[in-house]
Amino acid sequence: MSNKLLMAFALMLVIEGILPFIAPAAWRETFLRLAQMADGQIRFIGLTSMLIGVALLVVFS
Repeated sequence: MSNKLLMAFALMLVIEGILPFIAPAAWRETFLRLAQMADGQIRFIGLTSMLIGVALLVVFS
Protein backbone atom coordinates (compact mmCIF):
# COMPACT_ATOMS: atom_id res chain seq x y z
CA MET A 1 0.00 0.00 0.00
CA SER A 2 2.69 2.52 0.95
CA ASN A 3 4.60 1.74 -2.26
CA LYS A 4 1.56 2.61 -4.39
CA LEU A 5 0.93 5.75 -2.36
CA LEU A 6 4.53 6.86 -2.87
CA MET A 7 4.27 6.13 -6.60
CA ALA A 8 1.05 8.16 -6.81
CA PHE A 9 2.72 11.06 -5.00
CA ALA A 10 5.70 10.89 -7.36
CA LEU A 11 3.41 10.89 -10.39
CA MET A 12 1.55 13.90 -8.99
CA LEU A 13 4.85 15.78 -8.65
CA VAL A 14 5.80 14.96 -12.24
CA ILE A 15 2.42 16.13 -13.55
CA GLU A 16 2.51 19.29 -11.41
CA GLY A 17 5.97 20.12 -12.75
CA ILE A 18 5.14 19.86 -16.45
CA LEU A 19 3.52 23.29 -16.89
CA PRO A 20 6.13 25.36 -15.04
CA PHE A 21 8.86 23.52 -16.96
CA ILE A 22 7.30 23.95 -20.41
CA ALA A 23 5.59 27.35 -20.06
CA PRO A 24 6.80 29.25 -16.98
CA ALA A 25 5.20 32.55 -18.03
CA ALA A 26 1.76 30.95 -18.46
CA TRP A 27 2.16 29.14 -15.14
CA ARG A 28 3.08 32.40 -13.39
CA GLU A 29 0.08 34.22 -14.90
CA THR A 30 -2.27 31.42 -13.86
CA PHE A 31 -0.85 31.40 -10.35
CA LEU A 32 -1.28 35.19 -10.06
CA ARG A 33 -4.91 34.91 -11.17
CA LEU A 34 -5.47 32.19 -8.59
CA ALA A 35 -3.97 34.37 -5.86
CA GLN A 36 -6.49 37.10 -6.69
CA MET A 37 -9.53 34.82 -6.33
CA ALA A 38 -11.77 34.84 -3.28
CA ASP A 39 -11.45 32.03 -0.74
CA GLY A 40 -14.80 30.56 -1.77
CA GLN A 41 -13.73 30.31 -5.40
CA ILE A 42 -10.47 28.58 -4.45
CA ARG A 43 -12.36 26.16 -2.19
CA PHE A 44 -14.77 25.37 -5.04
CA ILE A 45 -11.86 24.61 -7.37
CA GLY A 46 -10.30 22.38 -4.69
CA LEU A 47 -13.58 20.56 -4.04
CA THR A 48 -14.17 20.03 -7.76
CA SER A 49 -10.64 18.70 -8.17
CA MET A 50 -11.07 16.28 -5.26
CA LEU A 51 -14.43 15.02 -6.55
CA ILE A 52 -12.99 14.40 -10.03
CA GLY A 53 -10.06 12.56 -8.45
CA VAL A 54 -12.34 10.37 -6.34
CA ALA A 55 -14.53 9.63 -9.36
CA LEU A 56 -11.46 8.61 -11.38
CA LEU A 57 -10.27 6.38 -8.55
CA VAL A 58 -13.67 4.67 -8.36
CA VAL A 59 -13.90 4.17 -12.11
CA PHE A 60 -10.34 2.86 -12.59
CA SER A 61 -10.01 0.70 -9.49
